[in-house]
Amino acid sequence: MVFAQPPKFGLKAGLNVATLTDVPGLNWSNRIGLHAGALAHIHITPQFGVQPEVVYSSQGAKYTINGEEHTLGLDYINIPVQLQYMFDNGFRIQTGPQLGLLVNTKDKVNGQNSQFFSSEDFKSTDVSWTFGLGYLTYSGLGIDGRYNLGLTNINDAGTNSLKNNVFQVGLFYML
Repeated sequence: MVFAQPPKFGLKAGLNVATLTDVPGLNWSNRIGLHAGALAHIHITPQFGVQPEVVYSSQGAKYTINGEEHTLGLDYINIPVQLQYMFDNGFRIQTGPQLGLLVNTKDKVNGQNSQFFSSEDFKSTDVSWTFGLGYLTYSGLGIDGRYNLGLTNINDAGTNSLKNNVFQVGLFYML
């Protein structure tokens, strides 16, 4: 028997805690950002589903060089495809690949533009693998926690390997 159900659509938004893998001499720390986007949820069986998304994600990191704290903003349009196992009580576990398209780079010191990093220093695409947990209420409102593990070296200007690492927590609403 084939399980068929029309896709459900939703909106999501939340908080990012992002950093980059360590590069000697830069002292990376977390950058707080936001994410927001849309999703489609497709049931394959009553317990398994696929959830493609399109999400704007404010990532990057803070780092200190020569005694000055920089905030490096790397803004992406991320396209994750989550494979989900859904429990009967509303909880779900999820994992899957994510493609990121770099749309903006900002490097600032004390609110002023810095020239230490620019968009030419980073590759235009990023591949990550996601791991997460979620909970969907009967009203369609849900909460989601996810870790995006960077797989791609996004450094396009040197020999050090830079990878995005982002923890996300947010709300979603199924329409």
